Amino acid sequence: MYGGGYIFDEPNKKQLREEQQHDDPEKLAIFEARISKGEKIEPGDWMPAEYRRQLTRLIEQHAHSEIIGALPEGTWITRAPGFKRKLALIAKVQDEIGHGQLLYNAAETLGKSREAMINDLLSGKSKYSNVFNYPAKTWADVTVIGFLIDAAAIVNQVANAKGSYGPYCRALERICYEESFHLKQGHDALIALATGTPMQKDMLQDALNRWWQPIMHFFGPPDKVSQHSEKLMQWRVKMASNDEMRNQFLDTYVPKLWELGLTLPDPLLHKNTETGRWEYTDPDWDLFFKVINGGGPCNQERLQVRRWAEEEGRWVRKALMNPKERRALPVA
Repeated sequence: MYGGGYIFDEPNKKQLREEQQHDDPEKLAIFEARISKGEKIEPGDWMPAEYRRQLTRLIEQHAHSEIIGALPEGTWITRAPGFKRKLALIAKVQDEIGHGQLLYNAAETLGKSREAMINDLLSGKSKYSNVFNYPAKTWADVTVIGFLIDAAAIVNQVANAKGSYGPYCRALERICYEESFHLKQGHDALIALATGTPMQKDMLQDALNRWWQPIMHFFGPPDKVSQHSEKLMQWRVKMASNDEMRNQFLDTYVPKLWELGLTLPDPLLHKNTETGRWEYTDPDWDLFFKVINGGGPCNQERLQVRRWAEEEGRWVRKALMNPKERRALPVA
């Protein structure tokens, strides 16, 4: 299987069945020793069934997030202010779809087909990032997405690019290069609004107020209640805890917002100089789980768009997979 410049081997089906039945203690010890030494695990290597399951879940959800995440920004391509920003947004949306393809390729090396992943997304079985279930009401929303949500994603992806599974790490390295350009684009748009007219700054402040809680949700629940973090960190799938990544994000980006005269809708937000950690109002985690499980303001709308795209593109996929139909396609 070929994807984005990397050649991935199909997992051995017999090996998959063996892993699903039980984990050989001797193989498990060798596996964990390799991870402790910082070695990369590759598709043909033995791995515990739980490692494969957790990794598949993580990469698949990341891939879905890249695809769904292009939708709120894509709706603003024709309305972006000025030709330069339209071109930049087109390029960014194209990049995000490409990131999704890279990640689906990486997830497929673990034994789950892309068709199964897409079906699980469209049925609501598979999850994706909470932040992509909110509306982009104004250009300022796109700006906040482009700067702060991309910044949060970079914090997560730079850390995980040093993880234990080779195909995922290589995909993340390439994705992070492109995300750094997205961050610059978002920062440029943010500066333009923050230093523009009073109306532009007010529009930006309003968007920031609405997006702040979803952004705080982005890194996931606190470490004390997170279901997956401990095991993922033990196997170096996840290289930093949810709270650590959230603190790193706040440490880097809150001062940048304050320097521009922007405020954040949390009166308790401050950095504890003794601990070096940020303190803040705990966001509504019930709302987070509601959104993740399909109850957000745009969940159904976003999935309906993907269902429409899947149905409308079916004939193209069918033709590409069938040589006889491909020869019958009209030539432009």
